[in-house]
Amino acid sequence: MSLFLAAVVVLLLASTNEALAHAIAEGDKGYIQEITGVHLVSFAYLGAKHMATGYDHILFLFGVIFFLYRMKHIGLYVTLFAIGHSTTMLLGVYFNIGINSYIIDAIIGLSVVYKGLDNIGAFQRWFGFQPDTKIATL
Repeated sequence: MSLFLAAVVVLLLASTNEALAHAIAEGDKGYIQEITGVHLVSFAYLGAKHMATGYDHILFLFGVIFFLYRMKHIGLYVTLFAIGHSTTMLLGVYFNIGINSYIIDAIIGLSVVYKGLDNIGAFQRWFGFQPDTKIATL
């Protein structure tokens, strides 16, 4: 079963391009360019859509919840991830900070590698300590 899941993930990643990672969909881009003023609900929807459809977010969260067995814990980690992601996005908009999407994609790729190493206990073996997964997820 895990081999099947790995194959599905590889096929999904191989069939996507960088525009699916952090670029804005064409329909959403047109909408954003046409509106003015505060549209909290609209942007909350776009943010939720981004987090639910972004393969990088799904892959990271899969790594986070892979060893969790209780829905309470899964809900906690997904909530921490959403709070962390939303906070960075809000601060970026509030302080007018823009970062190249290729850099963001590289950081997210490294976070997936980090979580994989964390899951196999590499930090404990290499450095003698286990990072707090709640803080890392946030």
